[in-house]
Amino acid sequence: MNIEKRKFGELAESKRNWKGRKEWFFNRDSTDKYEAYYEGPYKRAEKWQKKVLEQLVSKDGRVKNLLEFGCGTTRFTRWWKDIGIEATGGDISPFMLGQAVHLFDGDLVMADSHYMPFKDHTFDALAFIATFEYYKDPVKVIHEAARVGKYGIVMGMMNRNTQKFIRRRVQQVFGRNPYYETATFYTPKKLIAVIQKALKGREYSIEWTCTGLPKWSPVQQWGLPYGDFFGLYIKFLDVEE
Repeated sequence: MNIEKRKFGELAESKRNWKGRKEWFFNRDSTDKYEAYYEGPYKRAEKWQKKVLEQLVSKDGRVKNLLEFGCGTTRFTRWWKDIGIEATGGDISPFMLGQAVHLFDGDLVMADSHYMPFKDHTFDALAFIATFEYYKDPVKVIHEAARVGKYGIVMGMMNRNTQKFIRRRVQQVFGRNPYYETATFYTPKKLIAVIQKALKGREYSIEWTCTGLPKWSPVQQWGLPYGDFFGLYIKFLDVEE
């Protein structure tokens, strides 16, 4: 009886970590809390994140549809339609997509961002919102995004230049926050260096802005590289309309 219970416990645990992988997005205990997190302590931050993303993308009138990779439960994917953009979601996590199918009425695909299963220029743009930090080969991901997205790439990132960075790393050391264990934190400057490497030979412009400033700050968005979050848009200039 004890042996059977142990086997059942091992099976149950294996179902909570996809293929034994330790990243938080392959752990059901973490993914089940994702939506609740945005509905709770992250609600105000989400409002400003969407605001800066809308400002960046709306300046490129060519973008009518996009693929959001790392869409998770489609928290942002569901929002794009509010600003007139048709969205498709892609993610590598079956746990995230298992929730997404009940929340999003658009198309979803389970795939690896390093190998996007789409033809060249399938979408007007690619979007990475709070997911690019977890890619093992960021140069390859940007190269794939530039192949699949015709006009541009929009990114929403956790910023390394924030007072919360030290807190996040301390939490990681003490095992109190599984969300950042495999994350690479970027600054606008650091991300642009990766973009330049990935898009060598292409013609493009880059615009970015930061938000996620303290509540007491007289401004909540600015052009300085400081704040918990920054949005960035790569606009391709070497494609025909």
